[in-house]
Amino acid sequence: MKINANLMRPGYIIEHNGKQWAILKTQIVQPGKGGAFITVEMRDIRTGIKSNERWRTADTVEKCNVEEKECTFLFGDGDTLTFMDSETFEQFGLSRDVLGESAAFLQDGMVVEVDFVEGSPVSVSLPEKVVMTVVEADPVVRGQTAASSYKPAKLENGLKVMVPPFVEQGEKIVVATADCSYVERAK
Repeated sequence: MKINANLMRPGYIIEHNGKQWAILKTQIVQPGKGGAFITVEMRDIRTGIKSNERWRTADTVEKCNVEEKECTFLFGDGDTLTFMDSETFEQFGLSRDVLGESAAFLQDGMVVEVDFVEGSPVSVSLPEKVVMTVVEADPVVRGQTAASSYKPAKLENGLKVMVPPFVEQGEKIVVATADCSYVERAK
């Protein structure tokens, strides 16, 4: 199925130069002079090699037919992440590199969407938001009460996130998995 290049989103699988690529990041650039273009960071789903490409927004690309399945994350063992198909209960492993930094958000028993191309798992879509516990947070600096002031905090998975001054160690917060940003306090 052909789509315009400006409609590509992270997680899409496209066919380009005879290979299948998973889209990792996209950015539309509108220079002051000339037409807009889109820069795309992508990974070959067979070899794992990353590449950067540039298309005009009017160009078309071939989007691959992808079968989405609901799967459960079971456990991580070194560089391999093990999932289970929720319908057939069949288990399969994926390289941690497929998820990149977002693999840190996986929790045992988490339900995720796994994309399959020609029967092989190629990408994993995490929930948009997850609840994490803050294990380290800097103390509040007196006088910094402005709404825009944030402080660094370390989450239970080892990632660092900027949080508002009222968030303290031991609190549970909601974090966006797309960009590792603070959303709100967990209820």
